[in-house]
Amino acid sequence: MSIDETEAPSNTSYTHGPPADEAGGVLTIDLTAIEANWRRLRTVSSPAECGAVIKGDGYGCGLEPVAAQLYHAGCTTFFVADLSEAKRTRALAPEATVYVLNGLPPGTGPVFAEHYLQPVIGSTAELAEWDTFCTSSGWHGGFALHVDTGMNRLGVTVEEAAAIAPRLSSENHGMTLLMSHFVSAETPDNARNHEQMLGFREVRRMFRGIPASLANSSGIYLGRSALCDLVRPGVAMFGLNPTPGKPNPMQRVVELKARISIVRRVELGQTVGYNATWTVRRPSRIALIAVGYADGYLRSASGDDNKHGGHVLVAGVKCPIVGRISMDLTAIDVTDLPPNAAKRGDFVTLIGEGLELEDVAEQAGTIGYEILTHFGHRYARVYKSA
Repeated sequence: MSIDETEAPSNTSYTHGPPADEAGGVLTIDLTAIEANWRRLRTVSSPAECGAVIKGDGYGCGLEPVAAQLYHAGCTTFFVADLSEAKRTRALAPEATVYVLNGLPPGTGPVFAEHYLQPVIGSTAELAEWDTFCTSSGWHGGFALHVDTGMNRLGVTVEEAAAIAPRLSSENHGMTLLMSHFVSAETPDNARNHEQMLGFREVRRMFRGIPASLANSSGIYLGRSALCDLVRPGVAMFGLNPTPGKPNPMQRVVELKARISIVRRVELGQTVGYNATWTVRRPSRIALIAVGYADGYLRSASGDDNKHGGHVLVAGVKCPIVGRISMDLTAIDVTDLPPNAAKRGDFVTLIGEGLELEDVAEQAGTIGYEILTHFGHRYARVYKSA
């Protein structure tokens, strides 16, 4: 996809990657649903500003089309993982604020300045290097300060934050955002959420006048104390439920279908796939679909003699995955379907038609984030924008 195709979302669909009739699978991404989800999150979090986290190549949906859609919808603050993603975002969102969550790699100050990007500073060493660069270059582009309130990952300690706070007395202190990150926002009854909100409130008192951000997708639903000045939704924009255990308030964004390459008969007692892990217990019809772990369809969803694996939908009917998912192929049992319901060239549904991302993730023993960010590049990607 070229930059030109994403600068102004159109009212038509377009395909990126191989043509649909040449691909083993078709991944449909609804950009209008992404925008609608962001608008809903913005309404829920009002009056806080609603930014957008589009790291991981737009959570596997494509950073460029996602950034363009949200920027034209009115999003003015983006968060990405690294400089590469930040530069791609800047090309599509020229007036937006773009924060780099992974911070300041050594020696990259000039790159931040060239592209008007802002690092999320998470250590005193980063802050020292940033200050040195700004002093020597005269750059005043600003930065976010990440304070660790319990994740024990990125972020300065609360004690270090207290030592940094006096810099606010300087006219050119450079700080544009104070932020932290929830540990367990998706489990609202977890006591850590309340502890972090209290801890972050104390940190905010040391940085009066600086906009603050704590809430991710699920954090937006923890109440007003979590919202602060800016919220940072990510995965909810792409259709995953930010309120597990309750109805999903988000629209579905992705649909994945795969093509049947062949349907074959396998006799009683024979096995299917690598290492002979699944044994046929009745004369069976096995369909091979042209998607495997090279396409991000996780091998952990395989079915064998000792456990059930995942399933797909064929003509609306659940059909189990049998044997090992291989690099390019997945076997499914279509014995219970009418003979003409599954034939060479037909498409089966891997995500969609009621088979949700969360369901697919559970089958593979993982989380929806991993399913999203593992989508491969051999699919024909159909982008819809109304």
